[in-house]
Amino acid sequence: MASVAPPRPAPLPVPRATVPGARPDLRVRPVRHLGPQWYASVMGTAIVATAGAALPVHVPGLRTACAAVWALSLVMLLVLLPARALHWIHHRDQARAHLMDPAVAPFYGCLSMALLAVGGGALVVGRDWIGLPAAVALDAVLFGAGTLIGLAAAVAVPYLMVVHHRIEGASPVWLLPVVAPMVSAALGPLLVPHLPPGQARQTLLIACHALFGVSLLATLLVLPLVFGRLVTGGPPPLALTPALFLVLGPLGQSTTAANKFADAAPGVLPEPYAHGFAAFAVLYGVPVMGFALLWLALAGAMVLRARRRGMGFAMTFWAFTFPVGTCVTGAEGLAQHTGLAAFRWLATGLYVLLVAAWLVAGTHTLRGLVSGALLAGPGTAPPAPRPATARTR
Repeated sequence: MASVAPPRPAPLPVPRATVPGARPDLRVRPVRHLGPQWYASVMGTAIVATAGAALPVHVPGLRTACAAVWALSLVMLLVLLPARALHWIHHRDQARAHLMDPAVAPFYGCLSMALLAVGGGALVVGRDWIGLPAAVALDAVLFGAGTLIGLAAAVAVPYLMVVHHRIEGASPVWLLPVVAPMVSAALGPLLVPHLPPGQARQTLLIACHALFGVSLLATLLVLPLVFGRLVTGGPPPLALTPALFLVLGPLGQSTTAANKFADAAPGVLPEPYAHGFAAFAVLYGVPVMGFALLWLALAGAMVLRARRRGMGFAMTFWAFTFPVGTCVTGAEGLAQHTGLAAFRWLATGLYVLLVAAWLVAGTHTLRGLVSGALLAGPGTAPPAPRPATARTR
């Protein structure tokens, strides 16, 4: 009786790095888990510099420190951009999964805001170190790229949410793609004086006002959904609680934009429009800043509640930085246009809160990077919450 030889086992795969003449594998594992959430750290760092440079109080050495912080944000951006490019080149499956994840896709708006924040910081404080011509050129490039990316995200992310995502409830992160045009609206007026007089300046200022409307109206659609989700569904999971601070972003940034319009309009727009922007800055900014303080108190109380229930660090802690920073710049603008000491003290107090939040988020992030914990897991998003009923979380 003939015997049948057992099949030969398949050869074990040989790593590419051990094959003679093979190129080394460039797909670094940590880059696979580098999501768009990381741009929030660039935004949060840049706003510390720009808000501090315009603070309506004199603090010796503050401007130099702000210039150093802006330089740090620029370095972070220059490191993160190629790292994210490697993510898309070598880990397209994960990148597509991020786009299809309703909890991650809105963070693509952070890319736009990171570019805009670093570019605006170049004109506000970075020019002290790199010179005005280089600052104008850098801001022009980053403003153009950030605005186009922000408009694309403001359309693409809601489209994905409607067509592809399966969503159970509203989240504050929905504001990220729609608030990006508001950041362009607030920072665009910084470039107006550096354009040729006449049509160029008028066009940019009016375009920024249009971006203001795009973001404001979209925000007015999202905010009721977010608050309705809180009232009917209860508090968010512990790790997501800091995201409630994202609501401050469109509030503070729109107040900042209104004040920047008032600064740039004289000599660019004819009367009565230039004077109208000055009135609008106060008539719009004061009530919106009042609502921002109300939301800050509510979100702060929710964070304290979550902390008592064991909330630990997550990358959502960066939500404590940029949104609060926009409230600082909004209060600074109102202090300038009203002359009220109350707004100067408000800006100062909020800036102290901003710096404290930035130090906490930055320290924990650096520690997580050194240990590898933040890039070793399935992503930088917080872990999925345990099942719970709406009122027992």
